Amino acid sequence: MKIVSWNVNGIRAIMKKGFIESVNDINPDILCLQETKAQDDQVREALFGIDDYQLYVNSAERKGYSGTAILTRPEPLSVQYDMGIEEHDKEGRVIAAEYKDYFLVTVYTPNSGSELVRLDYRKKWDQDFLHYVKNLEKTKHVIICGDLNVAHQPIDLKNPKANYNKTAGYTQVEIDGFENLLKAGFVDTFRHFYPDTVKYSWWSYRFNSRAKNIGWRIDYFLVSESLLPRVKDSFILNEYEGSDHCPVGIIIE
Repeated sequence: MKIVSWNVNGIRAIMKKGFIESVNDINPDILCLQETKAQDDQVREALFGIDDYQLYVNSAERKGYSGTAILTRPEPLSVQYDMGIEEHDKEGRVIAAEYKDYFLVTVYTPNSGSELVRLDYRKKWDQDFLHYVKNLEKTKHVIICGDLNVAHQPIDLKNPKANYNKTAGYTQVEIDGFENLLKAGFVDTFRHFYPDTVKYSWWSYRFNSRAKNIGWRIDYFLVSESLLPRVKDSFILNEYEGSDHCPVGIIIE
């Protein structure tokens, strides 16, 4: 089973940049998308023609903003949207698909914003999201995937000293939020398999950052520790373009 996550930075935009060819090439069993930037009907229209998959969509109230989707070949037992917390549930950031042995949660974590204007909100989000996934874990294993909008360690971004506590995605508040997921028993699969590998999943569109590989690793697959023996590999597919993020994924048996 190959599960892939990709922040597409606009589903309608990436469709014009070889997205279908990339999906056919990667050939995931389940594909989770973040930042679709479209309403439900617009996502369905954009993805029309990608066969073999059932599509589940969660859109923000605000048009052209945020949004998540899951394309899946295996049929889920159930699908739930959002966390059931009103202040978080307006932006279409969470979908949880239940399968026989686990919940698969795709998430587009809020960015703390320029000048960290949403950092307090982000702290609250991280706390509530942790509670949400731990509640799911009472029933079965949990896989969390998506753009978590945080670089966990200095190895996870090109210029850690220049960005620490100054740039959204690398403040101690956000790092602590991620650490709390690990302390609660979730495992960062890529670091589990590749503890010393420098590889990024996002590059700014500015300053020719991708060509220079000045990037950040902010897209993750985390799994319940109890599920880890079934995870056979974790990967970052930075050869695929079309977004400022690249796909990431796991192989699970």
